[in-house]
Amino acid sequence: MTKNIPHRLYLTEDQMPKQWYNLRADMKEQHDPMLNPATGKPAELEDLYPVFCKELARQELDNETRYFDIPEEVQDIYKIYRPSPLCRAYNLEKALDTPAKIYYKFEGNNTSGSHKLNSAVAQAYYAKEQGLKGLTTETGAGQWGTALSEACSYFNIPLEVYMVKVSFNQKPFRKNIMETFGAQVFASPSERTEAGRKILAEDPQNSGSLGCAISEAVERAVTSDGYRYVLGSVLNQVLLHQSIIGLEAHQAMELLDEYPDLVIGCAGGGSNLGGLIAPFMRDKLTGKADPRIIAVEPASCPSFTRGVYKYDFCDTGKITPMAKMYTLGCTFKPSANHAGGLRYHGMSPILSKLYHDKYMEAVAVEQTKVFEAATLFAKYETILPAPESAHAIRSAIDEALKCKESGEEKTILFGLTGTGYFDMVAYASFNEGTMSDHIPTDEELQPSIDAIPVIPGIQE
Repeated sequence: MTKNIPHRLYLTEDQMPKQWYNLRADMKEQHDPMLNPATGKPAELEDLYPVFCKELARQELDNETRYFDIPEEVQDIYKIYRPSPLCRAYNLEKALDTPAKIYYKFEGNNTSGSHKLNSAVAQAYYAKEQGLKGLTTETGAGQWGTALSEACSYFNIPLEVYMVKVSFNQKPFRKNIMETFGAQVFASPSERTEAGRKILAEDPQNSGSLGCAISEAVERAVTSDGYRYVLGSVLNQVLLHQSIIGLEAHQAMELLDEYPDLVIGCAGGGSNLGGLIAPFMRDKLTGKADPRIIAVEPASCPSFTRGVYKYDFCDTGKITPMAKMYTLGCTFKPSANHAGGLRYHGMSPILSKLYHDKYMEAVAVEQTKVFEAATLFAKYETILPAPESAHAIRSAIDEALKCKESGEEKTILFGLTGTGYFDMVAYASFNEGTMSDHIPTDEELQPSIDAIPVIPGIQE
């Protein structure tokens, strides 16, 4: 007999997690450490202090502390929009005629419209605690820049945002909302930094990349007194903060007496994916359960499925520490027709290690198929999903259809990272039939992969 499961389950405010979970504490083998590019040696705390807030630097390098207390000031802001709902996609299940049960964790119930606010609030809080004068950051599709603008506004911290130029032009309203919260927003590459000027000198029509925007933001931080740089994905500290997504989802499923056979998340740099899967990966690592975990990335920026597992710079200007990750090379630039976010050249070191050790899978999907899934989901579940989230929706639908073919009743959980209301140019392109796919050839990928640096004695 089918259990009476509500369409949406909200934990109570008192049930919201009071600690973040550090997945590294339960990993069988740690990912390789970040390297100081000047010395080729593992980065120490002091190496990170000029770039990151001190507490965030400590969180970045801590592989042993299993749980970190969430500061009360951060909890107070979380309570404005958390706990977020765990939803059952009954209408989508019916439309697909599948025996699969499809759940999604919805992170769009805040003004930023995405999960990014979970880490933005934490990072802005630690900057305020340290007494910093301001912050710099980059943003691709704009969700992170929007979230950090909100958080910095709350703590009264000035913010400079370097937005990938192609997204800056495609999504003008993202710029408008960031400015509404008081941030300064610049299209990257720009003339404001040495890194930006160098890139524009080589290619005046450069449409930008996250690696380029990171270079500009880091340069501005380290050359501006009292400023630090913050990042919305990839870093260990960000996955730590985003673990609240998975912790809430895990707890909600327990209340429903459910457990996912598959956990699916979109993958760009790793923040949403890492946050969603954290407690389920913990169960997998500790032998309590064995869910399939699937990362879904764009075919136009396929770092997991077609990248190499090597040390690489996190930015195009090669001024950040180097990380061991799946990467397409820090000079890789996604095609200008790529509209769905998830455009970073590399992947979180934590997730890269777990993928390399075969604890999780990865698939790459074309953007027309992604928007096809987004449109179907919107029609049946009444939420217009962010294009990034729609990558996970695409895979969830595909897996549900496999269940239809086999007759298996599997439980699927995916992350709906946010809403797509600022992505209407892309939706219009899909609806008008002008959207196209670009899957880079091996020949197109090779130059940036060949440019990954050689590190004597470590990486040849």
